[in-house]
Amino acid sequence: MSKVIFGLAGEIASGKGTVAKYIVEKHNGSSHRFSTALRDVAKRMYIKENRENLQKISTIFRENFDDNLLSMVIYQDVKNDSHNIVAIDGVRRMADIEYLKKLPEFKLVYIDADIKNRFERITKRGENVDDNAKTFEQFKKDHEREAELQIRDLKSKADFIVDNNGSYGDLYVQVDDIIGKNKN
Repeated sequence: MSKVIFGLAGEIASGKGTVAKYIVEKHNGSSHRFSTALRDVAKRMYIKENRENLQKISTIFRENFDDNLLSMVIYQDVKNDSHNIVAIDGVRRMADIEYLKKLPEFKLVYIDADIKNRFERITKRGENVDDNAKTFEQFKKDHEREAELQIRDLKSKADFIVDNNGSYGDLYVQVDDIIGKNKN
């Protein structure tokens, strides 16, 4: 099998991390996250790892260095990854996909889920310190933040669209189908 790289895009709590984890566990793949570098900085600076702070760090990097800085980091990480299947969790911007398309094996996968399902998921998983206590109104407000605004536009650029409004089994069947279509 030749290498395939899946950039996973979707709104907050759409299932990007679930798909990445499935690719790692079921298909012996690997996973890279855009937020890893941001979380590393937050930890090192003893800053609370919540969505607002991670977005601020991202904005600081992009405004003071290069809009593609995080894409360049992921690009190098993925390029050096020896796995046949690689998932990139958290593609958010058109600039991200333009940069990552320099990798010939790159395919954009948009994961779609309705807002109520995503709200239930985010409050259950508690990935960020402020997720468990989040109200639905706060969750809707999160979608208006700068880092979230371009995500919906990526759907029209996707090579594949996954509907994640059903069960895990439904999701995994779609992922397996996409992987099957990309095996050489």
